[in-house]
Amino acid sequence: MKISFPAPPTLGSSGAIEVHRAADGALVDRIEAAIARTDKKNIGAAVSDTGLPHDFSYESIMIDGNTANVYLHRQLEYGQEYYVTIDPEVFTGFGGMQEARKWNFKTRNRALQKRHLSVSASGTGDFCTVQGAIDAVPTGNKSPVTIDVRPGIYTEIVYVREDRPHITVRGAGAGRTVIQYANNDLRNGDAALRQGGPADVCPRRVLETSDLHNCWRAMFGVDAADFRIQNLTLHNTTPDGGSQAEAFRGNNDRIALERVDLRSHQDTLRLQGKGFVTGSRISGDTDFVWGTGTVFIQDSVLESTDAGYISQSRNDATRPGAVFVRTKLTRAPGVPDGSVVLSRSAVWRFTHSQAVFIDTKMDGHIAPVGWAIDPNDCAQAQTLSFWEYGSTDLTTGRAIDTAQRLPCSRQLTTTEAEKWSDPSFVLGGWNPQPR
Repeated sequence: MKISFPAPPTLGSSGAIEVHRAADGALVDRIEAAIARTDKKNIGAAVSDTGLPHDFSYESIMIDGNTANVYLHRQLEYGQEYYVTIDPEVFTGFGGMQEARKWNFKTRNRALQKRHLSVSASGTGDFCTVQGAIDAVPTGNKSPVTIDVRPGIYTEIVYVREDRPHITVRGAGAGRTVIQYANNDLRNGDAALRQGGPADVCPRRVLETSDLHNCWRAMFGVDAADFRIQNLTLHNTTPDGGSQAEAFRGNNDRIALERVDLRSHQDTLRLQGKGFVTGSRISGDTDFVWGTGTVFIQDSVLESTDAGYISQSRNDATRPGAVFVRTKLTRAPGVPDGSVVLSRSAVWRFTHSQAVFIDTKMDGHIAPVGWAIDPNDCAQAQTLSFWEYGSTDLTTGRAIDTAQRLPCSRQLTTTEAEKWSDPSFVLGGWNPQPR
């Protein structure tokens, strides 16, 4: 719901916004100003590994210019009329709205059952939010569903649960369709859930202990297979230093990102199954491509926004890690020369980490050593796979001098590079075709 004011409103510290069913006046939702910035609700029918519903921390009242956006805790019933009341304390200097019929609305008669859904922030589509369209896809879905997200800014956490596969979310172009939110570890991750219970345990955990609560902190999280996202921007607006904050997390097989602009600082893109990225832009400073999955990234730009690490692969011996083909490694203004490495690994823990860079154009911010391991002892990294082939200078096009690279990294042969440049080889037979 949106409330427009003649000037930017100020959220108060008491009072509530209530939604009532018009037929009998029954209270169906109550948004309290005092807890609006730390409110909780279930998103996407999320359930924990224990089968209990999981509630996300979110902001139920958000101010954007002269508009207050109000996000309800739950879906309303179909075919009903409702009215809204606002206590005078909710917004400073606003007298409130207590009359039962002053602000009323009706919901559509029945759920949409279509294979092509639209989302528009202006209210002219099937849904006003991306999550609303996701929720309209039936659980157990077996047929392709396309969700077209029209130009606009959508400020929301999005979650797709495991039993909603075969979804394509398609925007109007990166920069035109923007999905954003400041979700992060301090709001919905390990830091926030140190005292978490059974309802907070992540489903589909790859690393039993490390992944206990960190699935909930992504701005856009997907636990379903056969998922595509195209032609839009995903921006986790968590500020620099604000903890781990994925713009996108995918934890299943055959997840494809095409012509997507991914923005955050730490842990921007996390893939835990089989993932494919093409024609995209990924920006961040610390491990901004990471995860336990097998990832093939081609024809994309990886922008370092500060000194740090581009990738961190946590794959085990049973699967490849992250493979980058024909990518450009760029930097934001002010990022120093030699301040970024291609990948890092805690080799005492992730003994088979693999990162492969083939035909990469890189700027001077990439350190001559190229890679980082902990501990810095190649004798303890015998099964590490930090590989490189055909790296060139972004500006001059000349071959990069790799003489100072980490001794336990290596340069691939031409034959090896050709093999690892094939997505179907890396992804175990899946050959994604960009659309």
